[in-house]
Amino acid sequence: MTHRPTILVFDSGLGGLSVLREVVRARPDAHYVYVADDAFFPYGHHSEPALIARVVPLMGELIAAHRPGLIVIACNTASVQVLAPLRAAYATPFVGTVPAIKPACAQSQTRRVSVLGTKATVQREYTHALIRDFAGGCEVTLVGSPELASLAEAALSGTTVSDDAIAAEIAPCFTGDAADPAGRTDTVVLACTHYPLLLDRLERLAPWKVTWIDPAPAIARRVGDLLGPSTGHAGDDGGATMIFTSNKPHQLSRALTPYFGGRVPA
Repeated sequence: MTHRPTILVFDSGLGGLSVLREVVRARPDAHYVYVADDAFFPYGHHSEPALIARVVPLMGELIAAHRPGLIVIACNTASVQVLAPLRAAYATPFVGTVPAIKPACAQSQTRRVSVLGTKATVQREYTHALIRDFAGGCEVTLVGSPELASLAEAALSGTTVSDDAIAAEIAPCFTGDAADPAGRTDTVVLACTHYPLLLDRLERLAPWKVTWIDPAPAIARRVGDLLGPSTGHAGDDGGATMIFTSNKPHQLSRALTPYFGGRVPA
């Protein structure tokens, strides 16, 4: 790896910023390229063959253009469907994002866990295999949200999103007797990287308090394991590039700066 590695973070839209924020904290010295494939957003509405046909060649173009030392697929839907073909096609190391079912079930006290993701993620065999392997006797409720990723995208872009719209998307996560803390859901896995962008509102709108599991810190630790410890702070060599595949103009630079560790993405 280079002294200041280039880390490419890839998502269907802006959800991967929740992962980028943690990775930047782990490696503030790196150069970052964030790619939002908004021309194909939302990924949850596409079939697996369509996603593979889209993402695999696009990733080849990005690797050729930016020569990253490591690529983070900051999208659950893409990770459970396209990560294996990507690893087969390219030698660059990839870090994926998969539903954090194992740690959620390990820490649940009531043994009731919900997995909140896109419909594509919760329907995949990969997700069901994680439950079979790691649920450890927990009752796991899979919730395929049709609109929450789009609501998060809209909110970050400055569009007003109502509390009612968000509450309706998360309501199926809350199972059991609301009046009995020992017999109801106590842990919710955020199985889409867009969802932590709304975490403050998810906490406020939940019918009772639960632990929300965000995969971003674990992904950042994995990046650190592969690249090694940070060599220092962001300097003149550590910059950031933001790419929207639609090439649509955006006015998000100020809103995005905190996710890039204070950098203004070019």
